[in-house]
Amino acid sequence: MEIKKAEFVKSAVLEKDYPEFNGIEFSFIGRSNVGKSSLINSLTNRRSLARTSKTPGRTQLINYFMIDNEIHFVDLPGYGFAKVPDAVKRNWGKTIETYLKSDREKVVFLLLDLRRVPTKDDLEMLQWLEHYDVEYYIVFTKADKLSNNEKFKQLKEIKKKLQFDNEDVFFTSALKNSGKEELVDFIFERWEEYTKDSE
Repeated sequence: MEIKKAEFVKSAVLEKDYPEFNGIEFSFIGRSNVGKSSLINSLTNRRSLARTSKTPGRTQLINYFMIDNEIHFVDLPGYGFAKVPDAVKRNWGKTIETYLKSDREKVVFLLLDLRRVPTKDDLEMLQWLEHYDVEYYIVFTKADKLSNNEKFKQLKEIKKKLQFDNEDVFFTSALKNSGKEELVDFIFERWEEYTKDSE
């Protein structure tokens, strides 16, 4: 399947400012510079739908996008950037937590850089997702940066911190567009399930 239409809806911080929406949202979260905006652009076949930046920590707002007039994509603030003042970090934390515990129908994709072992911040985010009983899936980004042999070794290291089966996670590269079809197909399948359950 393919996404045919994608447009920016609005940015928000406070729950009262979230756009009105009765459907299901697919939200993207991860460390600063993990490639959230690049992945959203890749999935939607748009070069600059979501703003990308070489400066980590640029995304401080929750950004909403309408996909094919049916689905929301939500770009959540990146976390874990050391050079951001503590007060700003706390605000980001509140912004993210408020969204996660909201009653909006959501599926969260937790993005992890395949080249890196999950950090304390990543593990805390997983705990948040589980604490608020949020449906989530792990998406590894920048998969093109590793050879198959390096990928195998890195996954062994990652699995020392996280438990998952390879078939239950997604491997993507925004640069090469690899893994894009599998993720888009999953999104539409999950949307169809939600639509049937809502009837």
